[in-house]
Amino acid sequence: MDELTRKVLRSFALWRKETLDLHELFEAGGNDPEARTAVFDIVERLVKEGLLAEEGNDFYSLTEKGKQAAAQK
Repeated sequence: MDELTRKVLRSFALWRKETLDLHELFEAGGNDPEARTAVFDIVERLVKEGLLAEEGNDFYSLTEKGKQAAAQK
């Protein structure tokens, strides 16, 4: 797993929230516009892979599979 994907998954623990909106997840990319675009692509991929669940209105939560992936080193 690449570092940016790991940051996205670990954002939930960092923010201490069960659900995050897309703008909070963008923080994993910092101030770099290209990294923020990459975060958007990562979020879409993680939803397709079943690691994130769409909660509506650009909010996302970790699935059980996502929680396990976030806990990996």
